[in-house]
Amino acid sequence: MRNVCPEGTVKWFDNKKGYGFIEQDGSGEDVFVHYTSVTMEGFKTLQEGDRVSFELTQGDKGLRAAAVQRI
Repeated sequence: MRNVCPEGTVKWFDNKKGYGFIEQDGSGEDVFVHYTSVTMEGFKTLQEGDRVSFELTQGDKGLRAAAVQRI
């Protein structure tokens, strides 16, 4: 399953563990995000409250964000 660039807000992101969750606009669903999916140079991290766009994929345990970019 792939949708074109949904947007959302970072609920939380743990730099030590390298993952967190994005609340998807519209549906309010939580989407898992791993640091390897963050598209930025240097240290790949997100902050609570960041607005992001991303590709939505179906992972083994639910929705997963890919190609995450701050907006």
